[in-house]
Amino acid sequence: MRTLIRLSLRALALAVLSTAASALRGAEERSPITHGLMVGEVTQDAAVVWARSDRETTMHAWVRALQSDTALHQQAPVIAAHDYTGKLVFRDLEPDTAYQYAVRFGGDSEPPRHDPVSGSFRTAPVPRARQPVRFLWGGDLAGQNVCRDAQEGFPIFPQLTRSRWDFFLALGDMIHADAPCEHRGKYGNVQIPGRDSAARSLAEFWTVWKYTRLDRGLQDFLARTPYFPVWNDHEVVDDFGPLHDTSAARAVAAPEHLLPIGLTAFFDYNPLLWSQDRPSRLYRSVRWGQHAELFLLDTRQYRDANGAEDRQDRPKTLLGREQFTWLKHRLSNSDATWKFIISSVPLAVPTGSQGEKGRDGWASADQKSGFERELSDLTAFMRSEGLKNIVWLTANAQFAQALRFRPFSPDSPFVMHEFTSGPLNAGLLPNRTLDASLRPERLFIFGPDNPTKIKSFSEAKEWMNVGAIEIDENGLLTCRIMTATGRTAWTSEPLQPR
Repeated sequence: MRTLIRLSLRALALAVLSTAASALRGAEERSPITHGLMVGEVTQDAAVVWARSDRETTMHAWVRALQSDTALHQQAPVIAAHDYTGKLVFRDLEPDTAYQYAVRFGGDSEPPRHDPVSGSFRTAPVPRARQPVRFLWGGDLAGQNVCRDAQEGFPIFPQLTRSRWDFFLALGDMIHADAPCEHRGKYGNVQIPGRDSAARSLAEFWTVWKYTRLDRGLQDFLARTPYFPVWNDHEVVDDFGPLHDTSAARAVAAPEHLLPIGLTAFFDYNPLLWSQDRPSRLYRSVRWGQHAELFLLDTRQYRDANGAEDRQDRPKTLLGREQFTWLKHRLSNSDATWKFIISSVPLAVPTGSQGEKGRDGWASADQKSGFERELSDLTAFMRSEGLKNIVWLTANAQFAQALRFRPFSPDSPFVMHEFTSGPLNAGLLPNRTLDASLRPERLFIFGPDNPTKIKSFSEAKEWMNVGAIEIDENGLLTCRIMTATGRTAWTSEPLQPR
């Protein structure tokens, strides 16, 4: 049973010193935190704290404002059915306030005294606050046999931890459940090996999540940076949707659908809120002060078959009717300066397979199987509503680029931008093809001209990247692409809100 109590840390510290025998007994009952801490779904008044143990026990967490000596405490059991992962939701927090949090498994409800496993975060400002915003987005981790380097792990995360960010948007493929991590990596380096075959059971999906979350740099980054995850195909299987989510490796008469298994593992290993009335819903919006509202899409759970034709008399859906209606409604009612649409698949770069398997993202390019009609419907709606300052943040292309769209005419006042980043740590697969439907203008591209010439991990790191958005107190927006070696590869011209 969860409890919420307020504790005086100073008073309890004195009490604990006088009860050494009791503390010793509590320590004997405690179990380790195995995969670091995370804090996610941070709003102006709430946050979700995540951790994992190695056995069934009780998870305790404390959250304390930096300027206070009083902490909120919650506890809940962790059980084998969720691979001993635990999540505790803290509410009634103060907006725009720096907090520390600490976690312990087992023992009693007394706050940790010595070197607890802890992290920090800052809550969102209220919607009317004209506060600066700094956040990151990225995707594609441990894919194409580019996994945890034996010496450096995932080298991009220690670089990111050097600065403070308001939050990090993980745009999917944060695991590759359908691909191996071998002792020798794609770029010739020695790696920490992971699974050698695609995940099929829930336990195997958990194993893939544990592999990435054992990286110390990632643990340090997530402990102090609020985390907002969405999923993409490799959290389950390549290019999946509800109508094509079985493993090609399982050639049986009735292959098992992997979507519900992958979704269960995704919820277990991410600090996500679970709704009893809508337990599988991942799409949601996040408000961060006056200048930013984010609309995090689920591009997987509701899509039509990739191979189906996107016909005028029967247009396809990537989002599903309910999510698409929700997105239109939320966009038209948002008064945020900048409206960020978070899509795990890109707009103009054609992704997916050739032939019968069809396109996996919005763009059709030279085929008829993308999801362009739904995207055209959305852009027409945004123009009719007079919406401005629309920015799409995407991944899944495994290179970085910036595009400006004038989908209706070259002199139309309606303009959108798309910023794509990645990979965080995966194979380099730049595709310079652009679908012309939305009239894209390329502002920047970052990827090797010939990725087959990249022969070493040190060379590959120069192309691995993450995206950063910075908005000042007046709403001026700047986008950056930063590499795993700490270099800034590109900085946009500042975008003035309209």
